[in-house]
Amino acid sequence: MRAEERRRAILKYLRQSSRPVSAGFLAERFSVSRQAVVGDVALLRASGADISATPRGYIILKADQGLIRRVACRHDAAGMEAELCAVVDQGCAVLDVIVEHPIYGQLTGPLQLSSRYDVGQFLSRCAGEGARPLSDLTGGIHLHTLSCPDEDAFSRVREVLRDLGVLLEG
Repeated sequence: MRAEERRRAILKYLRQSSRPVSAGFLAERFSVSRQAVVGDVALLRASGADISATPRGYIILKADQGLIRRVACRHDAAGMEAELCAVVDQGCAVLDVIVEHPIYGQLTGPLQLSSRYDVGQFLSRCAGEGARPLSDLTGGIHLHTLSCPDEDAFSRVREVLRDLGVLLEG
């Protein structure tokens, strides 16, 4: 398969997938190196494909993501699991984390966490890589973009985060 054909096939595969797909999986599927897939995805993005890289792989976000809302939170790294589980337990997905950096401005990290399993995988990967959360750059202050099925679910998220003492409110 030529590189251009492979890129079209990768794009098609990502469009059909509802879950993130790792570069390793795509490399195996298309019989190329992981680095070749990373290059292919970079070229696809450069040509306009809306591919997001998440901690669990590449995904093309679907237009219908439910009700999109943001919450501002503050906690240390030890509070991350409770915060993320509080959101997914209310039926919402954590799409990303956003911090305001003094030099670079807004930094966004895609997450795509919609279950306790996803949260566990994310936290395991953080621990395995020795990675610190982006919120460490801002004294724990950060935003999350959430996808919620309805306003009731978003209200429950805010209530649970408030009870945890991590919700920032004006």
